[in-house]
Amino acid sequence: MYVKICGLRTAGTVDAAVEAGADAVGFVFAPGSPRLIGPEAARALAGRVPAAVETVGVFRRQPVDEVLATASAVGLTTVQLHGDEEDGDFERVRAAGFRTIRAMSSDRYLTHPAPDPVDRLLIDAPLPGGGSRFDTGRLGARPPRGFWLLAGGLDPANVASAIRSAGPAGVDVSSGVESSRGVKSADLIRSFVEAARNG
Repeated sequence: MYVKICGLRTAGTVDAAVEAGADAVGFVFAPGSPRLIGPEAARALAGRVPAAVETVGVFRRQPVDEVLATASAVGLTTVQLHGDEEDGDFERVRAAGFRTIRAMSSDRYLTHPAPDPVDRLLIDAPLPGGGSRFDTGRLGARPPRGFWLLAGGLDPANVASAIRSAGPAGVDVSSGVESSRGVKSADLIRSFVEAARNG
């Protein structure tokens, strides 16, 4: 089970995610997010991450030139676009040498399914970042193809059952490992990774 811990902003929580065995750590560059981090701070944190762990930048409705400049400055391996960007935007990101994650709300996925999976897909709650769950049973009529991540309201207590219900290749968490809004807990990070892997 692939596990991504997103919205990290401190060395302690980055280290906790890596030590717990997370496959990816995420840094949020979307304006207005309570988890927003600047490129300089993110670069210092990304430098703590071993090469085997993906460093993901999360962007939302930002110009691709800005996305690529930030991703390059930070030294990211992966770009996650979370604003219904066009296929051409993903092509530009891949052409620049970055891996990609195409994030969509569950509502949008069900009405505008992603094309054949060139990009990894992340399916989130209708209001991303709010810690709310959605009915994963709705995906049964149109199950995602290829590698996809489940997000939205996951936490250490419910991630195992969500995996059994939806059958994703991986999971993504942010608010579910926070002690308060925007503040990550190393203990919750460790508990989440363990629950996702061992159920």
